[in-house]
Amino acid sequence: MQFLKILFWFLLAFVAALFTYGNWTSIQINLWGGLIADVNLPLLLLVTFLLGFLPTYLYLGAVRWRLRQRLTNSERMLADMRAMPPSAASSLAIPPAGDADRIDAAVAAEGRLL
Repeated sequence: MQFLKILFWFLLAFVAALFTYGNWTSIQINLWGGLIADVNLPLLLLVTFLLGFLPTYLYLGAVRWRLRQRLTNSERMLADMRAMPPSAASSLAIPPAGDADRIDAAVAAEGRLL
């Protein structure tokens, strides 16, 4: 699998080099105040790609950091809850089997559960 990753990146670099070699022309960009900038086409495309990619990459990095912090906090809370001994008040008492018939009869008589 590592070989395929390396092969992919080499092919991508080769295609980028061919594109750069084939399109090495200067482009005039009209700026404010009558200024004209001569820029090579591959450099212009790289700058526009980075202008779109970097803000998205930084935003997703912040989202991943925030989610990682929330996960760490949740794991810490879960470990704290598992470490706490169960309290006597929180345990549920199971009624004896004979009481179930009496409860069913009371529910049937009233016609409602609560």
